[in-house]
Amino acid sequence: MDVIVARCAGLDVHKKTVMLAVRTPRRGGGRAEVVREFSTFTDGLVELRDWLVEARVTQVAMEATGSYWKPVWHVLEDAAGFELLLVNPTHVKKVPGRKTDVSDASWLAQLLECGLLRGSFVPPVEIARLRDLTRYRKKLVQERTREVQRIQKLLEDAGIKLHSVASDVVGKSSRQMLEALIAGERDPEVLAEMAKTRMRSKIPELRRALVGRFEEHHALLARMHLDHVDQLDELVRRLDTEVDQLMAPFAEPATRLISIPGIAKRNAEVIVAEIGTDMSRFPDPAHLASWAGLAPGNYESAGKRKTGRAPKGNPALCSALCESAWVATRSDTYLAAQYRRFRRRFGAKSEPKAIFAVAHTMLGIVWHVLTSETTYQDLGADYFERRTDTEARQRYLVRQLEALGHQVTLQPAA
Repeated sequence: MDVIVARCAGLDVHKKTVMLAVRTPRRGGGRAEVVREFSTFTDGLVELRDWLVEARVTQVAMEATGSYWKPVWHVLEDAAGFELLLVNPTHVKKVPGRKTDVSDASWLAQLLECGLLRGSFVPPVEIARLRDLTRYRKKLVQERTREVQRIQKLLEDAGIKLHSVASDVVGKSSRQMLEALIAGERDPEVLAEMAKTRMRSKIPELRRALVGRFEEHHALLARMHLDHVDQLDELVRRLDTEVDQLMAPFAEPATRLISIPGIAKRNAEVIVAEIGTDMSRFPDPAHLASWAGLAPGNYESAGKRKTGRAPKGNPALCSALCESAWVATRSDTYLAAQYRRFRRRFGAKSEPKAIFAVAHTMLGIVWHVLTSETTYQDLGADYFERRTDTEARQRYLVRQLEALGHQVTLQPAA
């Protein structure tokens, strides 16, 4: 293959070491390759950076290996004179038979010099900080959900069927009943009277549900679970405060995102944290959907399409948009009409496919909203009905009935 990049380097990054392969023109023709190993401590990475500058390298490529690439990237991005590329490991699978750190680095450099590598999206510093917070917040919310489920399991073991009556076992009324149980109260009449507001109508059911065998070890575990829930709530509140501060420069784009049906404040923060607000990195909505993992797969061989499974992408963004798609389907909007249309196309058992397709559409809307810097203008829940050619539909249905042996006469309704 033709050499596109004359002076390039490939990095094989590990936890403790970085293997470097530099390829440059050789005197008299051909290519010369030099391989060196560096430590991943900061002083070793600084030495690596200086060596690349001295070798007059113009492009450097490395694989996205967990979080090990990040310290290497942060040290090298401060250097002037060369371009950094973070590449997807699945795009650089080398020829089998030689699997060593040296051959991995050399193979990366060879692909790079031929112009066969594409750099992945690496967010700027302010977006990366926001991303760290929103992802950790999601983990805490998930852990809180698991802790609540542990409380439900504990109550089931004790024969307390509170969750069969109350939808939230850590809500205001349920929490007061749990605190009383932990304190030693066992009378279901007394416990049921602690119900508040709308729960008051369920007092007869509560009296039956609160009869069980809640013992001392149940009280100990319940106390620990509730304390953990409170701790997680406090951490989530702290993260919300920090996220609000980091979102201040992106308040206007976030407001435009919230104008899209189904997207609320928290999901708008996740979208900004995952893709930023500069859509110039993605040439069109299709590129963004493919990067996020919300586009159908494209695998065809011998004229046959083998699979349409979506490729792996950004799980945080995909999850947020699928959640928003579920909310949008319950509104009177274009997205809800599109969901119903997909349901008819895919069948009743393919509801996840329909949600996935709506999430794809929403990501395209996000791209246009951020690119054009305008709020979302809904097409209306009757969009597809307005596009239907009623006369053509009539002719089609008449032909279908005539093909079945019927004689059709159309008469307008009164």
